[in-house]
Order: sequence, then structure tokens, then C-alpha cells
Amino acid sequence: MSRLPNWLEPAFPVVKRAHRFATRRVGALTRRQFVPTRRQFVARAETGDRSMRAVPWTGTESVDETCRLDPAAVVQPLAPARPAPRLEPTGHWFWRGLGSYDEPRRFLLTIENGLVVGDYAAHVTPRGVLDYETSEYYGVNGWQEHPIYLRRRMPPVTPVDGSLLSLATRGTGGNYYHFVMDLLPRWGVHQEARPGDLPDHFLLSRGSRYQEQLLGMLGLDTVSTLQPAKHLALRPDTLLVPSMSNPDTMAPPWTTRWLSTNLPPSAAASTLPDRIYITRGSARNTRRLVNEDEIFAVLERQGFVKIDCGALSVQEQIDHFAAASVIVAPHGAALTNLNFCSPGVRVLELFAPRYLNKCFWAIASNIPESTYAFLVGTSGRPVREGNPMGGVQDDITVPVADFTAALESLLATAPVSPATPSPGTSFPGALPGRS
Repeated sequence: MSRLPNWLEPAFPVVKRAHRFATRRVGALTRRQFVPTRRQFVARAETGDRSMRAVPWTGTESVDETCRLDPAAVVQPLAPARPAPRLEPTGHWFWRGLGSYDEPRRFLLTIENGLVVGDYAAHVTPRGVLDYETSEYYGVNGWQEHPIYLRRRMPPVTPVDGSLLSLATRGTGGNYYHFVMDLLPRWGVHQEARPGDLPDHFLLSRGSRYQEQLLGMLGLDTVSTLQPAKHLALRPDTLLVPSMSNPDTMAPPWTTRWLSTNLPPSAAASTLPDRIYITRGSARNTRRLVNEDEIFAVLERQGFVKIDCGALSVQEQIDHFAAASVIVAPHGAALTNLNFCSPGVRVLELFAPRYLNKCFWAIASNIPESTYAFLVGTSGRPVREGNPMGGVQDDITVPVADFTAALESLLATAPVSPATPSPGTSFPGALPGRS
């Protein structure tokens, strides 16, 4: 979701560049005039002074460099995940080059007397080093552009007794996709690094219906929780920071395996329809399908059932996606549930021409023998190649004839039902596309 008003969204690329430039300039000035030197940070850390409110004097691009600069930080690497060979959809410039992808490494970073700051969960060592590898932010290029440097100083520091597991990251406060894909698998990283260990406290957002349901399904509904907030800085005795599982929205295959294993469908899935259409409702500027009545008439003749995921519990959403053999949907967070699909699922995703996103193609690619197709609708506004973020909330209109052809092509693809793959095996899907 964009934080800009709808009327400002076309200016998003310019606004983002201005934000990055301002952060660099303000940060450089702040670090020069108001931040203690590295020697002063070290001296305070060695005397046990935990009240430091200065912004980090430096940052790093990797946890290895963070550990070199501050011995309070220790990294525990995990076994690398198997890379995911992926086939790019064809027919649109947006997909070029997405098939080549290096999965992020997995590790658990431990920082004694570490600091976690803000709703974006920036992690800082006692010696004033921002670890950017576990603190990445949207659309910035390196630690110098992190929004922590828009502050002159940190918020008042709140001490926390015991250990604090930081699962929160940018976007996880109020977005279903980011909560499921960016926050929950980090609990899996911690479980793998420290089996059986339950930290004293968890840093994560909660309170919404889906958040509470997901935490309950994972047995985390009763843990001690601290909520990230813009003007909050926490300094626990021990800060535990799992690696970011999905920094590029490319859904590493291990995340889909972990989610589908730990959030399985219920017995009710066996009674649900196998062809579903996911609606986004009728509110304007929400990526709704404008001509949904016409499109659903085509789908209904093919046996599709309309599903409103916002009206379902998380378990019901999982069950519907697990039962479905064919899914059609406009781009939206409900497609996060593709993680729970069965082998051989076929997916048709609908886009507005000024906003394309790779995140659900990436998830579909993790499902054994899946088929992914897309259809880009029409627009009354100019569409510039190379700018997929020009209309984040644009509503979607797809010509009925084009949609009918795309659907018939998808349904003509023979479904397959291979044996369940062994852990660690990745299966590239067949990925036709239309534009």
C-alpha cells in the first residue's frame, strides 16, 4: 500500500527520490554535528551506559561487518536454502530479468545490549552501528538513506529485561502480505537457530483479526509482546534478530514450505470449490476490478465461485486456497494465500497497466508444477515503460474478449498432481503470460 494520497501517487518515483536525497543530506549533517565519535560510543558501551540517544555514527551493509565493528554482535549462520530456478513470464517488459535471483542468506544475529528503534525496527549495536542487513527499508540504497537519519536523536530509550526477539520490519504493522511473508518466517529462522528456545519478549505488531489468528495458529498468542512504534526505542539485555526472509518480495521457496507446513489446511478444505475468483469489492481506488460483473459472468459459466477473503477467517482462507485447482484474482494481498495451494494449481492474476508486482508470481513459482499467467488491463492514462509503480492503487479494467482468451488458455493447460516434493526441492512452474 502506498502512504501517499491517491492524487499524489503518480509522483511517487519523484517523491521517493527526494526522500532518499533528504535522508542522505540530513543524515550526513546530523552525524557530523550531533553524533558522538566512534571512540565516545565505545567508551560509553564499555562503561555500561545504556541511555545513549544519538543516532548511529555509521552503518554496515552486512552482519559480518557489524560484528567486526562491535563485539557485542554475534552472528549464527544457518544452512543456505536451495536457490530457486524460475521461468519468467513472457509478453511484457516488466518480467525481464526476474528469473535470475540470489536468495538472501539466513542467520540469527545476537546483540548484547542492542537497540531496536522505530516502527521500521532498525537494529543498532551498543557502539552505535546500524546493521542495515537486518534493518532494510523500502526503496533506499544503503544504510545512509535509512529513515533513522531523519531524526536528530533517538527516542527516549526503554530498557527491557531479558531477551527480545525482533520479528517486526517495514510494512508488517498493517499489511497481510508483509505480516505473513516478512514477519512470520523470521520466527522460523529463530526456531531453526535456537530449537526449543522461547525468548522473554517478542517485538511484533498485533491487534488486528488476522494477526491474532495467525499468532494463535502458531502458538504465539500468549507470548509477551512489545509493539513497534515510530517513537519507541527498546534496549533489551539480549536482542535477537533473525535475517530478513523476503527483502526483495521474491518469496524464497523455504518461506512457502515453512508457511504451508506450519499453517496447514483443515479437514474442511475437502468440501470447498476447486475454481475460485477472489474479489476486491467495489470501493474506488483499491485495485478493484471495475467490470467485475462482466468478468465474473464469464467465470461463472466455467464453474467459478466468488470469494471475499476479507470476510473469512485466516483458516478459511487457507482452506479455500488449498482446495482450489484454478484461481483468478486482481492483484491484492489475498493472493498471499497462494503459499497454501496444492501442487498443480493454475493462477491468473489481473493487473492495472501502471502497477505490476512480482510478489505473487514468486509465490506461485514455489508451488510444485504450478501454472502462472497474467493479464494487464487497459488504462486511460499514459503508460510509461520502466515505471511499474506509477499507479499503486489504480483500479483494473480488462476487456472481456482478452480475459476470455486468457482464461481459456489457462484452463486448457492440463493440471498435474505430482507426488509431494521432498523438503528443499524447488519446482519451476510453467509460466505463460499475456499483455
